Amino acid sequence: MPYRNRQWPLLESIQSPADVRKLSPAQLPQLAQQLREFLLDTVSSTGGHLSAGLGAVELTIALHYVFNTPDDRLVWDVGHQTYPHKILTGRRQRMRSLRQKGGLAGFPKRDESEYDAFGTGHSSTSIAAALGMSIAARLNGHNRHAIAVIGDGAMTAGMAFEALNHAGALEDYKDARLLVVLNDNDMSISPNVGALSNHLTRLLSGDLLSSVKETGKKVLGNLPPILELAHRTEEHIKGMVAPGTLFEELGFNYFGPVDGHDLGALVPVLQNIARKTGPCLLHVRTRKGKGYFPAEDEPGKYHGVSAFDLSTGQPPDKAATRTPPPTYTEVFGDWLCDMAEADERLIGITPAMREGSGLVEFSRRFPKRYFDVGIAEQHAVTLAAGMACDGLKPVVAIYSTFLQRAYDQLIRDVALQNLPVLFAIDRAGIVGADGPTHTGAFDISFLRCIPNMVVMTPADENEARRMLTTGFLHDGPCAVRYPRGHGPGVAVDKSLQAIDFGKAVCLRQGRAIALLAFGPQLANALAIADELDASVYNMRFVKPLDTATLDDIAARHDYLVTLEDNAVAGGAGSAVCEYLQSRQCALPVLQLGYPDRFPPHGKPEEILAEWRLDADSLRQRIRAAWPGLRI
Repeated sequence: MPYRNRQWPLLESIQSPADVRKLSPAQLPQLAQQLREFLLDTVSSTGGHLSAGLGAVELTIALHYVFNTPDDRLVWDVGHQTYPHKILTGRRQRMRSLRQKGGLAGFPKRDESEYDAFGTGHSSTSIAAALGMSIAARLNGHNRHAIAVIGDGAMTAGMAFEALNHAGALEDYKDARLLVVLNDNDMSISPNVGALSNHLTRLLSGDLLSSVKETGKKVLGNLPPILELAHRTEEHIKGMVAPGTLFEELGFNYFGPVDGHDLGALVPVLQNIARKTGPCLLHVRTRKGKGYFPAEDEPGKYHGVSAFDLSTGQPPDKAATRTPPPTYTEVFGDWLCDMAEADERLIGITPAMREGSGLVEFSRRFPKRYFDVGIAEQHAVTLAAGMACDGLKPVVAIYSTFLQRAYDQLIRDVALQNLPVLFAIDRAGIVGADGPTHTGAFDISFLRCIPNMVVMTPADENEARRMLTTGFLHDGPCAVRYPRGHGPGVAVDKSLQAIDFGKAVCLRQGRAIALLAFGPQLANALAIADELDASVYNMRFVKPLDTATLDDIAARHDYLVTLEDNAVAGGAGSAVCEYLQSRQCALPVLQLGYPDRFPPHGKPEEILAEWRLDADSLRQRIRAAWPGLRI
């Protein structure tokens, strides 16, 4: 089904949502078809998130058709479903720059477009942000709407329910215009989708029912038992056609479910809701990957994709590509299964990142020892703490950027009690095309300040496996942090062998300069060491630091350079400087790591070159730091 170089005349006439609102209802399905084709055409050439966007095409059109964006605020949860939104809001011609350095971001970004009301990338923030906007509108005398579009998976997070609970209880803001659109595209919240359900939802959202309800309240107000009976009867009837009781109890007017691909049903329902005030929730049912069979059949596989051939769904020239070495994620997944075979106490926990964190095989082989808690990072960490209290050995597989969301639990529930929980931290360092929302630039800084915490930084695949074993055997909290993607291609020893706890390794002995590498920057340190005649140390442990080796390094060298894939502020280099200062050692130290700013999106090597952290730039920076040094 190749679309490349096709023309999409109706879509190409759309320069902004104002043009969408000029269309007749009969033209909207045609726009949806062209938008879906264009989305497939561009993402197949650039890569990116696909399934979620394909499933949200009609919903995106309907929202922009009914609401006056950008004055009405549209907040997308997570944001990986917003490619159709970007296309309709003046960014169609830039879509082939998606997720590339200097191009469009893969998520909503406030400084990219006025239509991106709130920057996202992590889940379950949309309702709170939209509530804040609806309150601000009320206080500022505006009549605008605030709409949060949240997926059913994101509804598993406590933050979403905290916002729902707050919104429904705001008596002073009952006239605020807040709409939560629950995009139910995976979890079977309700089977009541079809012609009857769409018809009933349209009736429930209309003015007639609202008028009858308000009149009934006035008539029955002096007869509390009868009013209560009527209320219970209404709930019972609605419960048979819609699972809205929970949201009604939270103070929301619930409507749905409605077919999210039926514009003839969706647009009138949204038009009815747009006339209402107070918190409303619309439940729509969509299908991930809609319109592209491979993505419909395997939505998880097409959640995030590299460039691929539309006719086959496979990467181009797949047969000609050389088999790459395993990724760090794959190394972790293999280790997890092997260690689980060796120790029945091992438990695998993930906050809704089974595929991304490498737990697919583990979940298949050890289903009773596998726990996917949903998008609930806080719960994941405290769940692990409870397990560790009673003799289990939990392993929490989590992205660096998502661990930030469970920082309190990490400190109070795990570290304070010195519990043996192993954190396998994926996506440490620069993550590439996903950009600043997903960067793992801060975990060394926020982990090493926590008492009882052990922090390890593998430099290659085999070291990652051995460090995972070391952390699992350690009787206390431990973190092994590793980058996204492939390592240098070091062969992996399948044995479950630990490394010497808290010990660094000298890989090259030089003269005046010592390069202290923490993690993947070891490769660059080795690449420039000969020309600088520098010693190279694989430090391996950020905490505990190998202070005995550090004392020896300081005694043997005149200059120290620390290299890490983390923010310089509070990072591994800071740990080295703090120790040297405690010893009143005035040795000059050059700390090389990420600057004090968020990384843009782009290929990791592009970002590292921009930040002068590639091998050539590191060599130049070291020479510039000490120009009088004769090398």
